[in-house]
Amino acid sequence: MIYTVTFNPAIDYTVSLENLQTGAVNRCQSEQMTFGGKGINVSCVLRELGCETTALGFCAGFTGKAIADGLEEKGVPTDLVRLSKGNSRINVKISADSETEINGRGPDISESELDEFYGRLSQIKDGDTIVLAGSVPQSMPQDVYSRILERLSGSDISAAVDAEGSLLMETLRFRPFVIKPNSHELGQIFGKTLTTDEQIAECARELQSKGARNVLVSMAKDGSLLLDENGKLHRQGICKGQVVSSVGAGDSMLAGFIAGFAQTDDYDYALRLATACGGATAFSVGTAKKELITELLAQLEN
Repeated sequence: MIYTVTFNPAIDYTVSLENLQTGAVNRCQSEQMTFGGKGINVSCVLRELGCETTALGFCAGFTGKAIADGLEEKGVPTDLVRLSKGNSRINVKISADSETEINGRGPDISESELDEFYGRLSQIKDGDTIVLAGSVPQSMPQDVYSRILERLSGSDISAAVDAEGSLLMETLRFRPFVIKPNSHELGQIFGKTLTTDEQIAECARELQSKGARNVLVSMAKDGSLLLDENGKLHRQGICKGQVVSSVGAGDSMLAGFIAGFAQTDDYDYALRLATACGGATAFSVGTAKKELITELLAQLEN
């Protein structure tokens, strides 16, 4: 089983228009609502790939109920702690001549509600995987990811982490199976602007020396780079297609990598599937669907 954690899930309201004019009334050409949050995105793509997954985290109010009910209808099981106050957030994604996002703050999480969440971790068993993805609300401890991994440290559980800065760095001592910074986030960790594969690989090796087993770096239009736990570098370009929205593409990459390696124990294949999943989400509204993933994977294998 692959468990994902989303502390601040959302309803993503995506609108498309030719151009955005501030200070004026804008009328969209199309609109769509999907259920978002980085861990939830990972679970949705894992489900498309035929993997068993459960989405953990928090939800609140009528929007939280809509998220939980909607995911269950999509076949993504959830075990979300219901918060006593507030509403799960709504994020507005505007796709025009450029992409603009307005992300909600989300509800506060009390200490007792966080303890309830910690109790849900007891269902995670040897051989399972936990995915920790995204930022942490200000009402929570900012080292919560490392606290989670510390609680699980006596078990044979794989961890995947997609986070920024200290939130990521503090998990490395627990030797996560894979971490997935993008090239900009990787550069921020080391206070550098990374422009070449060699610079990215050097920083990836530094993170590996601190405990990460595999380092997967997404590089937008420049593809991706993987430094595997055996010290081998893998490089992959992007899929061909029309980008609709980049929202969730990195999360989809992480899902594809986890599923691909679990199915084959092959890092080259895992990276190709990761790339196909990321591309399928970028070329769609919402997260990737199996049919397009399969089509793009075949494109990469030709």
